[in-house]
Formats: sequence, C-alpha cells, structure tokens
Amino acid sequence: MNPSDRILPGVALMIVFCVFAPLIDVASKLSAVAVSVGVIALARFVVQAGLMLPVVLVLGLGLRLSPRALGLTAVRAAMLILSTYCFVAALKAMPIADALAIAFVEPFVILLIGRLVLAEQVGPRRLVACAIGFGGSLMVIQPSFAAFGAVALFPLGTAVTFALYMLVTRRLSRLVHPVPMQFHTALVAALVCVPLLAIGNYLGEPSLKLTLPSGIFWLWLFCVGLAASVSHMAMTYALTFAPSSTLAPLHYLEIVTATLFGYLVFGDFPGGLTWAGIGVIVGSGLYVIYRERQLDRQARLVVRNPVAVPQ
Repeated sequence: MNPSDRILPGVALMIVFCVFAPLIDVASKLSAVAVSVGVIALARFVVQAGLMLPVVLVLGLGLRLSPRALGLTAVRAAMLILSTYCFVAALKAMPIADALAIAFVEPFVILLIGRLVLAEQVGPRRLVACAIGFGGSLMVIQPSFAAFGAVALFPLGTAVTFALYMLVTRRLSRLVHPVPMQFHTALVAALVCVPLLAIGNYLGEPSLKLTLPSGIFWLWLFCVGLAASVSHMAMTYALTFAPSSTLAPLHYLEIVTATLFGYLVFGDFPGGLTWAGIGVIVGSGLYVIYRERQLDRQARLVVRNPVAVPQ
C-alpha cells in the first residue's frame, strides 16, 4: 500500500477528532447548568467505559493488566480526572474558545517537563517558542481574568495535567493496546471519582456536590461520554495510519471548531486580544512541531549516515 493511502485516512480521522472533541466541552457546559463539575466528570468516565467495553470485546483484545501497567493506568486516570475537572470548572464561566486557547499551551508544558524533569534535549529555539506561546496564553488570560476572575487560571491546570497525562500515555502505550487502555483509564477514573464525590459532598464542596440530573440533562451527560469516546477513538486510529508529526498541526483546527460551536450554541465569540493570543499560541506551537520534525529528520539521517553532522 502506498504510504499516502494511509496518511489520508489518518488526516480524515484527525479532523473527526477536531470536530467531536469540542462537543465534549459543549455538552459539559450545557450540563454544568444543573449538575456539579464532579458529576460531569463521573458521567464522562462511566459512559466512556461502557461504550469502550464492547469495542474491546469485539476486537478480541485482552482485559488483563500487568501490575506495572495497572499502576501507570491509575496515574493516567488521575491526570485525566484533574484535567477534566479543571477544564469543566473553567467552562462553567468562560467561553469554550478562550478556555481551549489557554489549554493549548500543553505542548509547551510537555517540552518544559521533558527538559527540566526528564533531562531531554530541548534547544534554545524551542525554548524561545515556549516562552512566546506562554506570552500568547497571557494575552488570552488577561481579558478572561478581568471578566471571570481566578477561574481563568483553570485551563492552565488542564494544560499541566494533560501534559503529564500524555507523558504517562507514551510509557503505557508500550505495555497496553490503545483501545483497552482507554477502557481501563475510564473505568479506573470512574472508580476514583465515586469516593471523591462522596467526600466532596460530605464537606459541602459545591464543585463536588452529588446532584442528580433531570430531563434533558441526562442526555447532555451521555453526550459528554459519547463525544469523548468518538473523538479519542478517532485520534487513536488516526495515529495508526499517519505519524504524529503529520497529524499534530491539524490539532489546532480544534480551536476553529470550538469557536464555531461556542458561537452557534452559546453566542460566544472571542475578542480581538483573544484572537491575537490564539494566533501567537498557534504560531509558536506550529514552530515547535516544525522543529521536532526537523530534528527527527536529522536524527534519522545520522542513523543512516553516521558521519553526517546535523545542521
């Protein structure tokens, strides 16, 4: 099969991800009118686990995990819970596009964690791009902070915890097939959410109040899990068809679809400074992706020709 024949479905599936991922946020924001952030997170994981289990069984994939894989799954689930909690808490007050734009500093956080914690080689140009990207996020945070207060910082929490989630996923992907990985992560996250909700409800924490939905809100909660399942399955299979370096730039299409859905459903549209910040974040992110591809190409050249010196 021609490699281009595999890249095309990979690109198509990545576009599916960018269309369905903001629907998680739309359904979460609609649900947040009547139920707490903790209940929305629990519903996402319960529905996602329920939808993923038959997929795992139909594909004939095993459900058993080694002790190491189970430990990494627990850490991955914890990071996903925190990421979801921070983002849904932000969506209760902020427009989707603004919150997502701030959360898109996540690639820069991954680079910084790689440099500072994992001792990975990160060159000065990518570090400068990280600084510029954070500057872009401040351009989005500033008007949001003035309008919504400290809740505008929640998407930064999403960026950090989702970056850790991605780093754990890299390690876990060597041990577990991506489809059962999603099922196990959702299952463990749901099991962790139950006692957290019970404790939060006992302490009177509003964001963890155990409120049962009624009427249409049951549908919105189901849609949170459905959109999460479809979008993450699409991304998982996109990466089996095309390399991440090809698909990564397409991820920024999610800001466009998030803005569209936010405008159509809630009437939210980013202001001038927010658009400028989005432009800076996207531009810096695309440059980081470009440098990653360049360095990967140089590394492969050195492997093929050890006397070659990368420029």
